[in-house]
Amino acid sequence: MTDTAVERLGEEYIQDPQAVFARLRDSAPVTPVIMPAGDRAWLVTRYDDVRAALNDPRLAKDWIKRAASQPWGGDPVRMALSRHMLVADPPDHTRLRRLVVKAFTPGRVEALRPRISEITSSLLDGLSSEPGDVVDLVDAFAFPLPVIVICELLGIGDGDRNLFREWTGTTLSSASTPEEQYAASRGVYDYFTSLVESKRREPGDDLVSALIAARDSGDALSEDELIAMLFLLLIAGHETTVNLIASGMLALLLNPGELARLRADPSLLPGAVEELLRYGNPLNHATIRFTAEPTVIGGVEIPAQERVVLATASANTDPGRFPSGSALDLTRDTSGHVAFGYGIHYCLGAPLARLEGEIAFGSLLSAYPDLTLAVPPESLRWRPSSLIHGLETLPVRLA
Repeated sequence: MTDTAVERLGEEYIQDPQAVFARLRDSAPVTPVIMPAGDRAWLVTRYDDVRAALNDPRLAKDWIKRAASQPWGGDPVRMALSRHMLVADPPDHTRLRRLVVKAFTPGRVEALRPRISEITSSLLDGLSSEPGDVVDLVDAFAFPLPVIVICELLGIGDGDRNLFREWTGTTLSSASTPEEQYAASRGVYDYFTSLVESKRREPGDDLVSALIAARDSGDALSEDELIAMLFLLLIAGHETTVNLIASGMLALLLNPGELARLRADPSLLPGAVEELLRYGNPLNHATIRFTAEPTVIGGVEIPAQERVVLATASANTDPGRFPSGSALDLTRDTSGHVAFGYGIHYCLGAPLARLEGEIAFGSLLSAYPDLTLAVPPESLRWRPSSLIHGLETLPVRLA
């Protein structure tokens, strides 16, 4: 892969990824690129190719064991934090996922509805005391809701949630320096190491204590895998939902006809959440894979040991799969969307994100039926991340 043959993804990709995806789906649906952080990869943009590749065993995740070129090779802390199921292949992936999958079954998640509703109501009550006030919906609502929920599941006090926001923001940013990345990783690693020590002394009825018990009873979970699992659950347990709530609310505000439909018929909420996931795409792409052997995708042969970026956000708006995919339609058939991935790495937290989204949108629209955007849409900025598609702020006027 030479630089002259590679498209560089920069600010346009960060601020308007769908424009980039639409162009590449037509001209070069499987193409070499340089990602915003400077790493080379092959970008796959059409729905059929992305969905098939998400479940292709020739595309591996475990770069620690199998990749020829290992990122962060000189950073043992980030290496340790990467020993989780999202960068594992079977049988390690199967073993690690089995330890936590029971906590996120639809039945177990549905049992959380009363508590999530209570947290949501409390946050909405605290938004403002005066009609017409302007608040940042990301900071005041979209971020704290899923963070409080995942912290309670893990058994973590919510007093540290701003630390989590800083650490995960730095970790997921394409603009972070190596020094900033290391400092964030070190903070996360030290925090969870201390938390595990504390929970060993005084276990509770929470997911951290359950994972510690599994580790200490010899359930084939190393100490690094335990720390990495907690890091993954923290990030995955809130990032997607933060962006679903904020991006979804922006989409509704910019599509008043669809917003009016939802206000008039709250029974549309479950389907609306699916459409907002498809349309808003909390992630631009799935986490990185690499070719374990030469692999043909979309008629293009990708050599072995190459990174592959599967643009799930592009797949979800591909008109070949979703007619008029760039339009919001809350009654659309969204079956098959890949906002949560597909195959063995399908997001196990999907039921929780869906429930949080349903409660968040329903409660917000009920509490503030005349909510409006407080700034021109073109002034809004998206976080400088290749992976995350999330607003930096969402100023809204309450009414």
